[in-house]
Amino acid sequence: MQSLNSPTIAELENVSFSYAPQERKILEGLNMSFARGKLTAVMGGSGCGKTTVLRLLGGQVRANSGKVLFENEDVSILNNEELMRVRRKMGMLFQFGALFTDMSVFENVAFPMREHTSLDEETITDLVMLKLNAVGLRNARDLMPSQISGGMARRVAFARAVALDPPLIMYDEPFAGLDPIALGVTARLIKEMNNALGATSILVTHDVPETFGIADYVYFIANGKIAAEGTPTELMKSEDLFVRQFIDAQPDGPVPFHYPGKTLRDDFGIKGSAS
Repeated sequence: MQSLNSPTIAELENVSFSYAPQERKILEGLNMSFARGKLTAVMGGSGCGKTTVLRLLGGQVRANSGKVLFENEDVSILNNEELMRVRRKMGMLFQFGALFTDMSVFENVAFPMREHTSLDEETITDLVMLKLNAVGLRNARDLMPSQISGGMARRVAFARAVALDPPLIMYDEPFAGLDPIALGVTARLIKEMNNALGATSILVTHDVPETFGIADYVYFIANGKIAAEGTPTELMKSEDLFVRQFIDAQPDGPVPFHYPGKTLRDDFGIKGSAS
């Protein structure tokens, strides 16, 4: 776990979660802390619960047990009005951007300002243009999402996520589907914006090289628990089998190819030791 001396903005304390009582637990006894001003990555295989961590912090789902803390408030017990107050302090970049398709680039970035503030239109215009300039898209303000590339759409979504200068910014697979140039641009923007705003960033991703180049700390999740954690430098040197399988993209290792359940012998009545 990150240094106890580092002030945190969010924590998960012994959190367990499943979507239904009888279903397999997605997260079980999870403990994580997110240091203020740092960029923390949450990594692991598909379906391991990475995005669920973001959903718990944002209050979209509630923990079955344990505490989900944001600025010392337990998000799991807040009512809708209290959740809206907390969410104003969070920015979210959804996987593939999730722009409003019937709104222009400008209107997409202006949306959270109009929803959550009483700023006049002149001020909103100035702020939107500043955000778009920061992501290199000031001159694309009047284009529609259908008129821009996937990489550009991701940058617009990034500008929208930081529109209110939130202290916590969450990124759900921000590198998915991007070409190498757009991927590098997005990674640089995430790091630079985190530093410029003095914000805390949580990055859910599969991309090892780009993530290890910008993250301050990394958690690996497997089977609903923390399988490994540390700085990118520490993890690159790790001999842990799970870490090595993930970093080196090995097909065989602690993460099995087959989904757990019945053996072939059970399903097909095969005699012998077939699995």
